[in-house]
Amino acid sequence: MEGSADKVVSDLKALINDAEELLRATASQAGEQVAAVRRRIEERLKEGKETLADAEDLLYDKTRDVAEAACDYVQKNPWSAVGIAAGIGLVLGLLIRRD
Repeated sequence: MEGSADKVVSDLKALINDAEELLRATASQAGEQVAAVRRRIEERLKEGKETLADAEDLLYDKTRDVAEAACDYVQKNPWSAVGIAAGIGLVLGLLIRRD
């Protein structure tokens, strides 16, 4: 899940960078319609940057919470954690061997 969230964040950053580049490229264009579109895009970019920053903070907080919960579980149930890790290792080993 973290990998897909990171992908979404990087895609959004790329989209924002592309839109900013487009705005810079069209800065010399004149006309009322172009100016109105540029203002709307600038507003949307500002909103998008704020939303992206909020999403990154939320992702960081969620990741930290999950890591803390996993750490607490392992500390309270070390043998269960070892058993779970061994089971996952066995399944992964079987899947890798199968190919």
